[in-house]
Amino acid sequence: MKNVYFIGIGGIGMSALARYYNNLGYFTAGYDRSESALTSQLENEGIEIHYQDSVSLIPPSIINNKKNTLVVYTPAIPSDSKELNWFRANKFEMIKRSSALGHIASTKNTLAIAGTHGKTTVSTMLAHILEHSGMGCTAFLGGISVNYNSNLLLSQSNTLVAEADEFDRSFLQLWPNIAVITSAEADHLDIYNNTQSIKSAFALFASQVKEGGTLIIKKGVGKEIEKDVKANILYYSFKDKCDFYASNLEIAEGGFFNFTLNYPTGKIEGCKVGTPGWINVENAIAAGAAAIIHGCPPDKVKKALASFKGVQRRFDIKINNPKCSYIDDYAHHPNEISAAISSIRNIFAGKRLTAIFQPHLYSRTRDFANEFAKSLSKLDELILLDIYPAREEPIKGVSSKIIFDKVELENKIMISKEKLLEELNNREIETLITFGAGDIDRLVNPITELLKKRYKI
Repeated sequence: MKNVYFIGIGGIGMSALARYYNNLGYFTAGYDRSESALTSQLENEGIEIHYQDSVSLIPPSIINNKKNTLVVYTPAIPSDSKELNWFRANKFEMIKRSSALGHIASTKNTLAIAGTHGKTTVSTMLAHILEHSGMGCTAFLGGISVNYNSNLLLSQSNTLVAEADEFDRSFLQLWPNIAVITSAEADHLDIYNNTQSIKSAFALFASQVKEGGTLIIKKGVGKEIEKDVKANILYYSFKDKCDFYASNLEIAEGGFFNFTLNYPTGKIEGCKVGTPGWINVENAIAAGAAAIIHGCPPDKVKKALASFKGVQRRFDIKINNPKCSYIDDYAHHPNEISAAISSIRNIFAGKRLTAIFQPHLYSRTRDFANEFAKSLSKLDELILLDIYPAREEPIKGVSSKIIFDKVELENKIMISKEKLLEELNNREIETLITFGAGDIDRLVNPITELLKKRYKI
């Protein structure tokens, strides 16, 4: 194989794989439907990308070299994609993103982080601990690490850290030595149909952790997930006593926490995570647990946690100023939104909290309208955008309004993305957060610049 071609190269998981193959010296190219900061970075790294679904734009070295070309595609690509169907018709070797990652992981000592939320921060934190400690790892991350400005870490070490994505049952391509499960709640009901199906998929993933390996699971996630596990099982919690948990919690200025990380054979006193919020203490316990089981010295875990700078779009504090604060967060599930609001209330106590929320997927909006409304009702003010459809066609009767009507806030509005900046410019902001997994990320920099200019920050 000499060439690797990616259909949907701009996705966070696809782009990490593209970077990996490009770094190995393969000719790497791909298609995505729109340009982004990430695709621009890939192009700067020497990867050829085009933005029209057109066979005529596929590089000739791909078209004319079927024997030496691998085509990797994301399940988010629509079935009527011209390029996807051309490669199929011409019988190129084609695999899903998850299969490509599974193949790479099969040759490594794999540490996999799964969960319906929390997995991106935990996997990025774990990768940072191993890198910072000198142990090293190759890591495929579901977000851009602020420490490394990338979603891919490369190392000569045989250790692989992988974010294990439950979407499309992708994580069932992994057979890890160590795995963490942060949560297993209802989500992706367009694929799983019901909560029991999700639990069953997580149970199957858990059973694939190698015999003699370790499964680290958040306390209370559910015993049904552990039924066929051959590996050793350990539990972690924010502060409930179990194998790994925090004690002596003290909140410091800016929402940072000091704590003791307790583990089965000892404790690490004086820990502090370089990112604020109680949710990052919980994430640190999960990442620290995996690192300790992997053999990382506890004192190096402590130092690495203190130097962790976070993940772009995961509780990403853009402005922290007495005049105005702004946080951007990828949260697109009701429980993620509730956890983020709770952390913000701790950090910015007494400040009026305004959120901009862009729902992601028609099906998720339909399935969780009540839960979204309950979470968003914990705000002071809500600005609700239209649904970002991603891979879906519209569903009759489903729009942002089915959430909006249920939100129990006096101060709430629905507007289009195009009118958002004007709306923000005409409203007093104390603390602002953007929520969503769609193209709301394109508005983060304009919002940041508007607030900095307006409040002279």
